[in-house]
Amino acid sequence: MKRDTAPAGADGAAPPRADAVACTGLTYVFGDHNAVDGLDLTVRRGEVFGLLGPNGAGKTTAIRCITTLLPVPAGMVRVFGQDAAGDRMAVRRLLGYVPQQLSADAGLTGRENVALFARVFDVPRAERAERVAQALAAVGLADAADRLATTYSGGMVRRLELAQALVSAPRLLILDEPTIGLDPIARTGVWEHIGAVREATGMTVFVTTHYMDEADQYCDRIALMHRGRIRALGTPAELRAGLGARRSAAGVAQEAPPTLEDVFRDVAGSGLDDEAGDFRDVRSTRRTARRVG
Repeated sequence: MKRDTAPAGADGAAPPRADAVACTGLTYVFGDHNAVDGLDLTVRRGEVFGLLGPNGAGKTTAIRCITTLLPVPAGMVRVFGQDAAGDRMAVRRLLGYVPQQLSADAGLTGRENVALFARVFDVPRAERAERVAQALAAVGLADAADRLATTYSGGMVRRLELAQALVSAPRLLILDEPTIGLDPIARTGVWEHIGAVREATGMTVFVTTHYMDEADQYCDRIALMHRGRIRALGTPAELRAGLGARRSAAGVAQEAPPTLEDVFRDVAGSGLDDEAGDFRDVRSTRRTARRVG
């Protein structure tokens, strides 16, 4: 897997490099509901970027726009400079995507699952076997590659899906709740494998999660989204410090420094109002959690 590098210009100088993701005024409407409402968002190359928010905040809809699974007007979404509306296939070739819903086929072996994705993402035939083996090794599944996926634990299934996303050597890996329903050891294992691949390739990682400890530990920057818009943006330390400063300015007594969960609550409130997601969101999340548990 190669590191993310840009070709040199005609004079030998490196050309300006586009951000991994750039959303400008991104809007997506379901009926009379603005799921994403004028979203401005930039993900820098090589970083781990976390998009947090309560159910119904618009996170998954935004991801589906970025991955071209939902259509958007020209100019609203660019991935490494490519317009997601104008050249959807070019954008898809840059991506690896692990959705919230499980995508591994229990009736296939681990190797067969990854090989299927290699064909879907048009990995050259002559390279497929090696690339499949590399992807499985990268997530620690080489020894279990020829077992049926139905025999895998929940953590192994999530790592298999990560291998599926990595087989095309993506420049941008998008993870929607990648560790949902996993125990703490399995969660740590998934993140260790993500970190190892990122270190080896320079890949950009864009993740949504409801686990604040994951976001705090693994994300370089975080955006907090609520009701379709970004309400706070910064490093985990900046977000925590900002809340502490606001509390001090307001004369609020603080027994301990704010946590990222405190920041989340401050931005999103209880998250239990009538705009905090719908039954389909909750049902899908619970179904995924049950299947990996």
